[in-house]
This record gives sequence, C-alpha cells and structure tokens, in this order.
Amino acid sequence: MTAIKHALQRDIFTPNDERLLSIVNVCKAGKKKRNCFLCATVTTERPVQVNVVKVKKSDKGDFYKRQTAWALRDLAVVDAKDAVKENPEFDLHFDKVYKWVASSTVEKNTFISCIWKLNQRYLRKKIDFINVSSQLLEESVPSGENQSVAGGDEEAVDEYQELNAREEQDIEIMMEGCEYAISNAEAFAEKLSRELQVLDGANIQSIMASEKQVNILMKLLDEALKEVDQIELKLSSYEEMLQSVKEQMDQISESNHLIHLSNTNNVKLLSEIEFLVNHMDLAKGHIKALQEGDLTSSRGIEACTNAADALLQCMNVALRPGHDMLHAVKQQQQRFSDLREQFARRLASHLNSVFVQQGHDQSSTLAQHSVELTLPNHHPFHRDLLRYAKLMEWLKNTDYGKYEGLTKNYMDYLSRLYEREIKDFFEVAKIKMTGTTREGKKFATLPRKESAVKQETESLHGSSGKLTGSTSSLNKLSVQSSGNRRSQSSSLLDMGNMSASDLDVADRTKFDKIFEQVLSELEPLCLAEQDFISKFFKLQQHQSISGTTANEAEEMDGGVLVRSYTSGVPQTISSEKDMIRQMMTKIFRCIEPELNNLIALGDKIDSFNSLYMLVKMSHHVWTAQNVDPASFLSTTLGNVLVTVKRNFDKCISNQMKQMDEVKISKKSKVGILPFVAEFEEFAALAESIFKNAERRGDLDKAYIKLIRAVFVSVEKVANESQKTPRDVVMMENFHHIFATLSRLKISCLEAEKKEAKQKYTDHLQSYVIYSLGQPLEKLNHFFEGVEARVAQGIREEEVSYQLAFNKQELRKVIKEYPGKEVKKGLDNLYKKVDKHLCEEENLLQVVWHSMQDEFIRQYKHFEGLIARCYPGSGITMEFTIQDILDYCSSIAQSH
Repeated sequence: MTAIKHALQRDIFTPNDERLLSIVNVCKAGKKKRNCFLCATVTTERPVQVNVVKVKKSDKGDFYKRQTAWALRDLAVVDAKDAVKENPEFDLHFDKVYKWVASSTVEKNTFISCIWKLNQRYLRKKIDFINVSSQLLEESVPSGENQSVAGGDEEAVDEYQELNAREEQDIEIMMEGCEYAISNAEAFAEKLSRELQVLDGANIQSIMASEKQVNILMKLLDEALKEVDQIELKLSSYEEMLQSVKEQMDQISESNHLIHLSNTNNVKLLSEIEFLVNHMDLAKGHIKALQEGDLTSSRGIEACTNAADALLQCMNVALRPGHDMLHAVKQQQQRFSDLREQFARRLASHLNSVFVQQGHDQSSTLAQHSVELTLPNHHPFHRDLLRYAKLMEWLKNTDYGKYEGLTKNYMDYLSRLYEREIKDFFEVAKIKMTGTTREGKKFATLPRKESAVKQETESLHGSSGKLTGSTSSLNKLSVQSSGNRRSQSSSLLDMGNMSASDLDVADRTKFDKIFEQVLSELEPLCLAEQDFISKFFKLQQHQSISGTTANEAEEMDGGVLVRSYTSGVPQTISSEKDMIRQMMTKIFRCIEPELNNLIALGDKIDSFNSLYMLVKMSHHVWTAQNVDPASFLSTTLGNVLVTVKRNFDKCISNQMKQMDEVKISKKSKVGILPFVAEFEEFAALAESIFKNAERRGDLDKAYIKLIRAVFVSVEKVANESQKTPRDVVMMENFHHIFATLSRLKISCLEAEKKEAKQKYTDHLQSYVIYSLGQPLEKLNHFFEGVEARVAQGIREEEVSYQLAFNKQELRKVIKEYPGKEVKKGLDNLYKKVDKHLCEEENLLQVVWHSMQDEFIRQYKHFEGLIARCYPGSGITMEFTIQDILDYCSSIAQSH
C-alpha cells in the first residue's frame, strides 16, 4: 500500500500541488467488484482545500487516473455501519449516498480517522460520524497554528519541512569542523555526545552558583509574610469599629423602605379612586335625560342618545380585580341597571306607540292611491324613525328582550299596513287590466257578444288553452276555403277568442304597461323597507346578534327563526342577513300571493300575456340578483318567475295539444291551416316582445317545440284531407311556413326553414306530376310501347318496322290530338288546379307555370323519340311548343 501511495503522490497529486494523507482500497457495495482507491488530500497552497478523490486503474494500462473529486466541505455524514464489530462497509453522504466496501477494516478505520482529523483542523464544520468507534475519534486537537493534526499527518508535514537559514549555517559550520563526519559517522556522533556532556556540566554549575540568590529571595518572602499579618490585624480592628455603624445604617434603610412603601400604596389608592370616579360617574344631565328626556323632538332624542351611550360606557367599564367587592361600586352598578331598565322601558313604549300611530295614520292616505296605480311612500315615516337608530342599537346591546319585542311589534303593525296597501294596489291593477270594477261592472272595452261576456265572467276572462287564449274556438274550426276562413276570423272576434292578429294591440300594450308598473312600484318599496330595517334595527350582513332574552322559538311566515339563550346571552341564532330576509318575508307576506293572482288573471285574459310577463319578470329578477342575490326581493321575484315560466310552458303545451286535436271539414278545401297562420302571428308577436330579452333561450326552445308540432299537424291534416289533395295541403302550408321563417329570420329555426322549403318544393313537384298526369294519353301509351321494344333489344331505327308501331299507326294516334283538343284539356286542368288551391297563398300561377314546364318536357320527349325511331318520316305533332305557351298564357289570362 505504501508503494501505491507514493506512486499516486508522484503521478497524480504532486502535479496538482496536492499532498496525499490517507488512502483506502474500496469497491462499490452490491455490484461487481471493480476496485478503486479513495484518497484524502490537501492542497499545498493557501487557503488549503481538502478533497476526497476517487482514483482507479486505467483499462488501457497499469497507470492510475483521477476519476471523481468531492470537496470535504460537501460531506454531510460518515456512516461506519458498526461501531463494535469489524465491518469493511461504510457510507459517505455527499450530494447523494455513496456506499463502499473497503479491502480491510484497518484501512477503513485509518481513512475515517484521517477524515475526522482533517475536518477538525481545516473545516471545523458539523460532519456526523455515526456508527464509528470513539477510539478512532480523538477528543481534542492540539492548539496553535503551526501544530500538525497528529500521527501520520505530522510526519507528512515534517517530511517536507525546509531548514531555515540559521539552521543551515550551523550545520555547515559543524560539518566544516568535522570533515570526517561523512566518512566516520560513529566518530562524529561520539564527538557530539562529548560536547553535550560538557554543556550539561556547565548548566549544573550555573544552577549551583545561583543558590545564594535563592536564599536571599526566601528571606524576602518571610519578611513579606510578616507584613501581611500586621495588615490583617489592622483590618480586623477596622471591621469591629464599622460593625456598629452598619447596624445603624440597616435601621435607617428599613425606615426608608417603609416610607417608600406607604407612598406607593397611597399613589395606587388615589389611582384606583380616580379610575372609579372618572369611569363610573354619570353626569346629572345624562341622568335627567334618561329619566325625563323628550323622545319626540330631535334635540331630546340627541340628548337621550348621548346619555344612553354614556350610561353604556359606565356599565361596560372593565373593573380591576377587587372593584366588584366594593359596596360603593355595587350601589353604582345597581343605579346604572335601574336607569337602563327605566329608559329601555320608556323608549320601547314610545316606539311602540309610534308604530301603532303609523299604522293608523298611513291608512288615511290609501284613498288617494285607490284610483292610481301607485303605492304610498313611506319615506317620511322612515326618516322620522331613523332618528332613533342609535337608540335602537343601544337597546339591542343592553336589553335584547325589549329590542326583540319592538322588532316583532314593528313586523305585526307594518305587515297589516302593507297588506292593506298592496291588496288595494293589486285590486287597482286588476281593474285596469280587465276594465271591471270591484263589483264586476264592465268599463268600455272591445265590443263583444253577450255570450262572450258571460263566458268571460264565468272563466275570469277566458281560458288559457288556445294558441292565442282559448281552446273552445279552435276545436270548432274546420279546414275551409280562404273565404270561409276569413268569415271564421270574424266569428272568433265576436266570441271574444281572438287570434294574435285580431287581438286589440292596445289591450296587450296596456297589460304590459300595467304589469311593468306593478313591478316598478314594488321594487323601490321593498328596497326602501329593507334598507330601513337594516339601518333602524342595526342588522348588517354576515354578523351575529347579541343581547339578552329567554329561550324562545318564533315561527314566521316564510321561515322559522330559532333563538336559544342561556343566562341572557344568545348561544345560536341565524345571521343578521337571514333575519332581514325573514322580517321582510313577514312584512311583505302578501306580495307573492298577490303577484301570482295577478299573473293568473293576466294568463286567463290572454295566454299570450305570459310572454310579456316572462320578459318583464326575468328582467326584474336579473336586476334584483345583481343588487343582492339572497335578498327578499330577489327570492320573491325568483319564485314568481317560476310561476310565469310554468304558465309560458303551459301556453306552448296547449297550443301543441290543440294542433293535435284540430278537425278538418270534409266539404270544403283546406287552404292555410289556422294553426299555421297563428304560429306566424305568435312568432311575430314573440319576436317583438323578446327583443334583447334575458330569457331568449326559453323562447327558442318553445319555437322548436311549436314548429315541430306544426310540421306533424300539417302532415296529419294533409293525410286526413278528402276535399283537397294531400300535396296541395302540404305545398301551401309549408310554403307559408317557409315565407314566415324567412321574413322573421329566427336563427334557431334555420334548419326548420330549410326543411319547410324542401317539403314545399317536393310536394309542388309531386302535385304537378300527379295533376298533369298524361294529357296525351294515347300518344303516351304508344311511345311507352316503343320504349318497351327498344328495351327488349330492338334498335330504335327498326321500331317502325313493327306492325303495331309503324308510321301509319303513329300518324293515326297523332291525329287524335289536334291543337284545339290540347287547349281544351289544358283549360280543364287549369280549372281543376284553381279549385284545389286557395287564394290566400296565391300559388296558382306558380303551379300553372310548373305544369306548363312539365307538359313541354313531355312534348320534347315525344319529339325526340319520333326523330330517333322514325327518321326521315316527316311526321310531326299537330301543335308546337309555341302553341303550348300560347294556350297556357291565354288560359291564365281568361281566368
């Protein structure tokens, strides 16, 4: 190992200015044994750097190479695995854990000991040596900058120390005096020994010569001891003399301490008295204000408020330990309690009288609002009561029982007042909607028959089933001609069950305006009352209520408010935000039922009113939720919105049901079906109502349901029609639907618009082909035979040689269809088409033009067959294409 150490020092570390101090032969634990060396080195230059270097033998030769180096300052833990048993394994914790197995336990221990010494000398850092025998770790390190670590380190250092100039000079002189030292080392050593003996003898003589001086020194020491004894005697006499003075000074010090303690106690007593006087003394003016203060004037209310605050401060003062045992303090506290109870009782009584008076005085103002759709303004009452807001807060903090009683009384009186006002307000709204008095007398409205008036009276102005307000008339409708349908519309108007186009627009506008005014009046009323309750009763959101009362549970309309208290302090209670909402629910408990009744009335007057109500109510709910999503107004309007949406869905469902139940007449042509025209009117009205509305999605869903129901019902009616061909019913109605959707441009119905156009086109083509049929029947049968022969394999130019299809037979068939007969047949066809189509949709000319094109197509087909199968025969039809155009034009003009 020594040879390897010197080889490594020479080949690897000396070129890098490093000294090798310790070496251990290791291999990695758990892997195939590939030996390498771990070396502990230090640099020769300052500052000294200590490293642990991994050196391994090169694969290409016998020389060693430096593989990895770690700074000793990065070493955190040295784990020797076992401090008792011999174990060659050990771990070094650098940036990660390196596990090694040494070739012998001795080498491992020597290397770990060297690491510990280097750490102590150069780093002085905390490296944890675990599972290491204490014998390997030296307990102390020699001090001094020039001292070595120990053992092998010192030898390593001495091995490389240089001689200084003086030592070099002395050795040269000695070598010059003993030139034979090199050749005879024993003689040189003997000479040095003799000289050393001479020096020792000289030292002994020098010591013996100094004995006299030692005796003199001892004599001086004896004299000094005598002087010390004399000084101690004097000090003892001085101490005895001062003992009496010390006793007197102790007495004086004790007296001063007692005087100081007495002064301190007096100062503390004065401070306590001043504290009690300053914090528990209520001014006479405040006492008078609490006992006799005027609670009706602004000045008196302010004085009472200041006095109440002062009283609360006196009662809530934080007494120091022992104050509550003083008789005067107890008397003052009892006096304050009596004042608080007396003033709280007087304040509660006054506010209760104010609440009662408000209920009676406000009722006198209802008459002026009975004919106008407005609600009374409570702002003056709120303004007067807000002067007591601070006193209410004081009452809440000092006597919660009376505060809660005032809260309950306010809700009781104000709920009755608001109930009268709101019911009268809604009664006026209903009168304005229906045009009737409270006794049922009608004002001037649309002219209607007596039966309609009776029906309206019995059913509260109509049922809500029909597409535009009623089911009775639609069930009686039959599919008739356009003239009959117009007469039906007139009868519907007389019956009071008007379609969307016939219903008086002014009535719907009036309803929309009234409903909007109702909501616009209710919103500020509720918001003003909620703001007042929050300010007057000091109810802020997200806070807890504190006060004094007994255990109780009070059930309110719209919710249960549970309060539980022990020893005068509430333990659990709803948040003040919930309490505001519950108070509002108690006070305005009639708003939601009245709104629902008004909505039901509007829906029975005309189910289309649900569209107006859905838009208006959605807007007001959206506005209320933006202000406070959990407020009473937002919750109430949200509940009512559910009812409005339910009515809207019911309206759509009834329309779909009536489409399914529609019956058609067997004696008249169908024309445009009533529910198709009514869908157009519904869509036009809905688009005007829902423009920029928040609930546009609800309308789009209704559109999808309605249009699909219309499609199905048109198919059903067309299949059941006996007077009018199926294709005509489909063609006319889907043309009308397509025109309606194109005009209104409803984005959610683009697919249905394309479908309607496709159905219209398909059934137009089907009707044209079916109605036109084969106007040249015999000629058509002849050429069908020709085409059959060609299909059997006979060449077209050889068909004329067939006996049944020769030129003579062809000429005979052509002569049966002169121009006069063709025109007569087209004229009859025109009359037939005119009889099938209705005037409302005005599709006669479109159909006639399509039939003209189809007839010309057949004519060209015949001419083509003649040219191919009878070439050079000179056979032609009795009439030309121009003749066909002239016939069709003259027939259309004549009719």
